[in-house]
Amino acid sequence: MKTFEEDEERKASRAMKRSEVKPSLSLTLLIVDENASLANLLRQELEAESYRVETLLDGETALSALRQRRFDLAILELSLPGLDGLELIRRIRPERPRMPILVLASRCQVEDKVQALQSGADDFLSKPFSFAELLARVQALLRRHSGVVPNMSEVGDLRLYREEHRVERNGRRIDLTPREFSILECMLRHAGRPVSRATLFEEVWNAPHNPSSNIVDVYMKYVRDKVDGPGERKLTHTIRGFGYELRDT
Repeated sequence: MKTFEEDEERKASRAMKRSEVKPSLSLTLLIVDENASLANLLRQELEAESYRVETLLDGETALSALRQRRFDLAILELSLPGLDGLELIRRIRPERPRMPILVLASRCQVEDKVQALQSGADDFLSKPFSFAELLARVQALLRRHSGVVPNMSEVGDLRLYREEHRVERNGRRIDLTPREFSILECMLRHAGRPVSRATLFEEVWNAPHNPSSNIVDVYMKYVRDKVDGPGERKLTHTIRGFGYELRDT
């Protein structure tokens, strides 16, 4: 199989990475393929592109994971043990209508592509394929569904630089842990709008919201104490009974 055979293709994918806006560290991809070697190789390559990646080997486990956790994009093989790829798409599409789905398939007949797309897939890639092409399709699907995430986001005098993993306020450097950075990045993506505790839990911890846990409030306090320094106007606000909002008052 010629999946990653050419050094030139790897170089092309790296060049493509430099020309694209880097993905947010909060973007999580799911790969479902019974070929564990291929799944792990894809995971390594995509993690090198700054994505978070989870790999699974069968359709039933994937269905459970997709129902329990948030993924920004799924890459699925059609031929899966137990629940096959087409049935997995049919079952999960009504529950995850906006999640992009890229199908990988050893079967490459026109009818296979038509079935996959009619079942709810967004794109189809036949094996063997180059990583450069897969990466380009992943980036295109994420742009189409979520829009390109800029490197720098700001509210008032607060600026967050995703590529450099740096936060500044009025020239003051703010040191955040990776978890705190992810929280602030999420708040900036929703700037000017209330963000629920459930949304923060799902987007930052990549897990279903647990109403009995106060971990979101604990970490938000860490973020607020660092962002709203003494004498600075308040940018982080509590929405009682709901969550938080980042806005410039």
